[in-house]
Amino acid sequence: MTLEEAQERVDQWIQEIGVRYFSELTNLAQLVEEVGEVARVMSRKYGDQSCKESDRNHDLADELADVLFVLICIANQTGIDLTGAFERNMQKKTDRDRDRHQQNPKLQPIDHTQVHGETD
Repeated sequence: MTLEEAQERVDQWIQEIGVRYFSELTNLAQLVEEVGEVARVMSRKYGDQSCKESDRNHDLADELADVLFVLICIANQTGIDLTGAFERNMQKKTDRDRDRHQQNPKLQPIDHTQVHGETD
């Protein structure tokens, strides 16, 4: 599915099932809430927090899809073509960061022999 198809599908769902889009500010609040749910899953699965029983059924893929849905709602109601916006954003990142990340010593491959004191 393309971003354009996703935008059309969300719009169709809103028209048929959702009645209408929530206001832009309500959708912003929804987006923040959904991102918080992603953070909750990430902190428990990949971070140091332990899971509570109520957290066990939360699925990262589902939470990310919730974020995407609300993001698409915001794009639709504000007239943003996500495909075009994404293409322009990728070009901006490429132009700006073409050499920056390659030269960042923090991103260089880790030499595990140095870290663990291993020798040949």
